[in-house]
Amino acid sequence: MILASQRTIFRTFLDEETLGGWRAPEGMSARFLSFDPRIGGGYRMVLSYDAASAGMQGKTRPGEDEVAVEFRELLPDERVIEAVTFVTDDPGLQGTMVLTTLLEPAREGTKVTLRAEHVPAGISPEDHRAGMLSSLRNLARLTE
Repeated sequence: MILASQRTIFRTFLDEETLGGWRAPEGMSARFLSFDPRIGGGYRMVLSYDAASAGMQGKTRPGEDEVAVEFRELLPDERVIEAVTFVTDDPGLQGTMVLTTLLEPAREGTKVTLRAEHVPAGISPEDHRAGMLSSLRNLARLTE
């Protein structure tokens, strides 16, 4: 649970600076190449590994993961569905992952549920889970 309103959390998806402030997992930073917050729009984002993670291979380039994201659904204060594609030549990382974020009222804030479908085979379940949990912690710090 995050101690913030559904509206506050939903709005983080619509603002480039705010989204970049929480989406990048620990050890990474985000920069946007494009941002269009509407259904059918989306963003292109580069996640860069920080100095402590220097030498990380990266999914796109050494030290960088680039993603192209399409907003498939933006249901205010309730649900965001994104289609996420890594920009890569690695066949194990290709394909489109569908990331659903559900926002439900909770006693003192919002229950945030992330569901990922079609995660590329080249991403281990442990790494994927760690990245998602890190982003949720960032979201809580930003909005609480």
